[in-house]
Amino acid sequence: MALGVLNPQVKSSLSGTTFFDHGSIEEQEPPPPLRSYLCLTIFACFCPAYPINIVALVFSVMSRNSYYHGDYDGSRQLGRNALYVSVACIIIGLLIIAISCIVHFTTTEF
Repeated sequence: MALGVLNPQVKSSLSGTTFFDHGSIEEQEPPPPLRSYLCLTIFACFCPAYPINIVALVFSVMSRNSYYHGDYDGSRQLGRNALYVSVACIIIGLLIIAISCIVHFTTTEF
C-alpha cells in the first residue's frame, strides 16, 4: 500500500513528493508577511497608462488570493510582479504627463 494510506500524518503534493505533517498549528512557524503591494497598485491606477495598471492590480489581487490559500512562494512571486508592473506603470504615466505638458506649452497658436 501507499505510505500516505498507512500513515495519516504523511501528505503528498501534486508533484508526487511526500512530506510529513508535523503536528498542530501551534508548532508550525508563522506564515511570511503578505507583500501584495495593493496600495501601490491602486495608486498606479491613477496614472494614464490604463492597460498596464489594470494588469498590476490583477497581479496584486492574485497575490493576495495565493497567500490566503497557503501558497506563500506563489504569493511572493505574484507580489513581486505586481511591484514591477506598477512601478513601470508609474514611470510610463509620468512620461506621458511630461510629454503632453511639453507639447502643450511649446506649441504656438497663430
